Amino acid sequence: MFIKTQFSIKDLENLSGVKAHTIRIWEKRYNLLEPARTDTNIRKYDLINLKKLLNITLLYNEGYKISKIAGFKEEEITKLIHSLSKNNKEDFALQAFKTAMFDFDRALFNKTYKELAKTKNFREIFYEVFLPLLHEIGLLWQTGTIDPTHERFISELIKQKILINTTQLQEKYTNRKVPSFVLYLPYEEIHEIGLLFANYEIILAGFDTVYLGSNIPMEGLSYILKHYEEITFLSYFTVKPDKESLYEYVDRFQKTLGSTTMPLWVMGYKTLGVIDSKLPKNVKVVESLEELRMRLQKLKSS
Repeated sequence: MFIKTQFSIKDLENLSGVKAHTIRIWEKRYNLLEPARTDTNIRKYDLINLKKLLNITLLYNEGYKISKIAGFKEEEITKLIHSLSKNNKEDFALQAFKTAMFDFDRALFNKTYKELAKTKNFREIFYEVFLPLLHEIGLLWQTGTIDPTHERFISELIKQKILINTTQLQEKYTNRKVPSFVLYLPYEEIHEIGLLFANYEIILAGFDTVYLGSNIPMEGLSYILKHYEEITFLSYFTVKPDKESLYEYVDRFQKTLGSTTMPLWVMGYKTLGVIDSKLPKNVKVVESLEELRMRLQKLKSS
């Protein structure tokens, strides 16, 4: 697979948040970047230029004048960023994670995560850093600024952190509250981070889970019913189903499981625009992870 290592000025705009017109001015007036040019005189930037612009943007957003930044040597910029990162951990962590993504640098990812973990718990890291990062990466992927290889690399590292913290919770909490939750992704759905973190939140709230993961045929869910009397199914819909509406999926779910009372909570992009009143009473749309937390707290107190 071709891995993107050359970027257009529009890519740099998407990645840094600095308008292409401004990048051109910085480039011309201060020689901040050194792009190559195609035979038709179109700018092409390599990873070195990209990372330099990300660092410059961080300092610029912290109030440093571009004329002053232009006079800094590379090692001075690195030292200054390290110093400033102590007071603005989230923004600097986002920049470091993006750099790790482009360099496929697992060590940088883990180092940045460990720094965050000194002052934040895992839930704070996920909501304050990982979620904004994933949202930005999604937009970058949709615009063609990054390729799937970059997106998968950083997503898999985030998934590893969720799994590690989930395992620690499971070892900590031994007394479970009912009902149990069964979490799964629909058939051919592979976007798992949302479901993984929902699993983490449910366990943190004190409930037991049966985590089935991605790409689960609906027929297989019926086997769960032989082992649990009181359960709630939870599924996360990002790109699937794509050949039927969510209403049709829910109808098929009830027919397959032979029940119109089995609770099903649905989350994800595909639930946008779904009207609750058109769903069976046992099916609930959970619009966000924050709403999931609220529902779990309410369930605990009932």
